[in-house]
Amino acid sequence: MAKYWNEEMECMEPDKMRALQSERLVKQVRHVWDNVPYYRKKMEEKGITPDDIKGIEDLHKLPFLSKADLRDAYPTGLLAKPLSECVRIHSTSGTTGKRVVAYYTQHDIDLWNDCTARAITAAGGTKDDVVQVCYGYGLFTGGAGLDGGSHTIGCLTLPMSSGNTERQIQFMEDLGSTIICCTPSYAAYIGETLKKMGKSPDDLKLKAGIFGAEPWTEEMRQEIQNSLGIKAYDIYGLTEISGPGVAFECECQEGMHINEDNFIAEIINPETGEPLPDGTKGELVFTSITKEAFPMLRYRTRDICVLTRGKCKCGRTLVKMAKPMGRSDDMLIIRGVNVFPSQIESVLLKMCNASPNYQIIVGRENNNDTFEIRVELTDDMWTDTIKSIEELEKKIAVDMHTVLGIKAKIRLVEPNSIPRSEGKAVRVIDTRKLV
Repeated sequence: MAKYWNEEMECMEPDKMRALQSERLVKQVRHVWDNVPYYRKKMEEKGITPDDIKGIEDLHKLPFLSKADLRDAYPTGLLAKPLSECVRIHSTSGTTGKRVVAYYTQHDIDLWNDCTARAITAAGGTKDDVVQVCYGYGLFTGGAGLDGGSHTIGCLTLPMSSGNTERQIQFMEDLGSTIICCTPSYAAYIGETLKKMGKSPDDLKLKAGIFGAEPWTEEMRQEIQNSLGIKAYDIYGLTEISGPGVAFECECQEGMHINEDNFIAEIINPETGEPLPDGTKGELVFTSITKEAFPMLRYRTRDICVLTRGKCKCGRTLVKMAKPMGRSDDMLIIRGVNVFPSQIESVLLKMCNASPNYQIIVGRENNNDTFEIRVELTDDMWTDTIKSIEELEKKIAVDMHTVLGIKAKIRLVEPNSIPRSEGKAVRVIDTRKLV
């Protein structure tokens, strides 16, 4: 079985990769300067021209791009190729402001497919596998991204999208799906549905799952692996850069390998914008060095993580990014305290018999923040006495306070009372009118 899809790039010596990145960066900066007036103006405001960029060591001289820039330049202000050369668009599912629209030439699609093929291969996929893609299709990048990688390898691809979960399970059984691709929350829901249908992982041929598009913890990984009888692999991407496949996890499950031949990763101080050394927690920034239609130079992802270098036990030399530890822009600030939903999930899943289904409710009364966490009980727990449920609420409240540094009201609710998601889970309901 092939261990790598593109061994030359995945296992390239670091010095050679740095030289390749420098060569591609210089070419990309010139491409953007010549074709994207919006970014050329930002460079001119910093007193920078393409001649100032000799290699990757000069990357820090370039101005950042943010989601605000993408909205300001909507719809075609950051397009670097004529529309006649573009073959597809994708768009973010943002809830505020204008949507971000990303463009792709056929060359861009081919490179993206190569990246997701690497991810599927790292999860043990070959042309003999049956890949069930349960990410959403359409403008969302998830379905198209993994679909393209699966086709590139030559797998039998089931383009299911999300929803109709019992039918999903039937197809898994009837067609012998071996790899599933979806959001982790939907994977957890499939496992829950499988159990309710009176079935077990032994009824399926699944061996691996590739999950991304939303934050998830190691505890949730174990829940999914146990409920579906698989090995669960993380994948990272964002529409602005290409989609899933920017980085992917190998069998070591010790971070996600970034496809450095296509993307240069940096970690910066989110407050000052200054680059930080490897091993330091900060905001992740990406520069796409091979994309034609929509090349992002120093795009601020707002994801907080750490980069580490060194040859992995899997043999890959690509830099690794840790699972994002939250975001610098959409973290919750409650009573002056920074709170990440992933912290809350970690506490809940470490507790005996706690359900992974929860919601965070934030509101405001008399100019004070209210903070409630609703946790769904399992069927076994719901049969306990009122006293034992109250004791569990107190225990969760204490553990949560220890981790978060802020008190939350814990409300345990009956099984299946929190709405299930067949896409990204809606974990946070914030009713405050925050400016």
